[in-house]
Amino acid sequence: MANIMKEPNPQTSTTKNRLSWLWSDYSVIIAFLIIFIAASILSPRFLDINNQLNILMQVSIIGIVALGMTVVMLSGGIDLSVGSVLVFVGVISVLALNATGSILIAILTALIVGSFAGFLNGLMVAKGKIASFIATLGMMAAARSIALYIAEGGSISGEVAGFTAIANSDLWIFDFPVIIFFVMTALVYILMHKTRFGRYVYALGSNEKAALLSAIRVDRVKIAVYSLAGLLVSVAAIIETSRLNSISSSSSGVQYELDAIAAVIIGGTRMTGGRGKIIGTFFGVLILGILNNMMNLMNVSPHLQGFVKGLIIIIAVVFQKRE
Repeated sequence: MANIMKEPNPQTSTTKNRLSWLWSDYSVIIAFLIIFIAASILSPRFLDINNQLNILMQVSIIGIVALGMTVVMLSGGIDLSVGSVLVFVGVISVLALNATGSILIAILTALIVGSFAGFLNGLMVAKGKIASFIATLGMMAAARSIALYIAEGGSISGEVAGFTAIANSDLWIFDFPVIIFFVMTALVYILMHKTRFGRYVYALGSNEKAALLSAIRVDRVKIAVYSLAGLLVSVAAIIETSRLNSISSSSSGVQYELDAIAAVIIGGTRMTGGRGKIIGTFFGVLILGILNNMMNLMNVSPHLQGFVKGLIIIIAVVFQKRE
């Protein structure tokens, strides 16, 4: 008997390719819509406009930190120091605020200190050839320790009226931190997807040796990447410090690195670098915000929220490996 061979249906193959492309490029948006709809069904309070604005406000600081983490992870690295650098920047900026009485000087001090901390991270990784995990782990311990020493393990409060306006003012229905988060997202998106620097970062994350052979100044790109992450952390530090007009050297910034990494991975950025999108991180941050909000509305113990985040990271990595 002759074997009857069935030829593959080109239409079916094309449909599968389209679905694969759709899931690959828009999986985080699809996941966001599913979680948003599920949250709307589970809790009638979820869709309240004040609750929605509260979610945006809650994720604004982590969102800005996650943008910097995305750039670092796209380059093939990781930054574990973001939470400690944030509190260190906050302490130094409040000291500058109280010493000079100038909000502008406090902001400039924060931006300089945060960028310099990122620069040191980049220098250790690029010139010192230290693994990013180890280099930023050292910075995490050092920055927190210095902040604790300066603040004597407690909090430092601002003494200048008007500083709290940065985080507690609004434009129309949006609070300033939310607007700053949106603006930072747009700027980093343009930087990473519309400029030569962004192409260099993707090239570095995809194949560092190939990037080096392509005459890309790999060391400079690495230093710039970590400096940018430090700059964004300093923006988040300004918002956090302004919100309560104080910064706690012991509790502020705790586990921010976990939240930032979770948002980046949920957004589709690979741990190995070279693949991911800023818009993915944006939706990853929103997904985390919705999940946190839902757990609070459903009276889930705050002690279990870290477990949920850890589980989400593992699931997201498993899905990435199957792509």
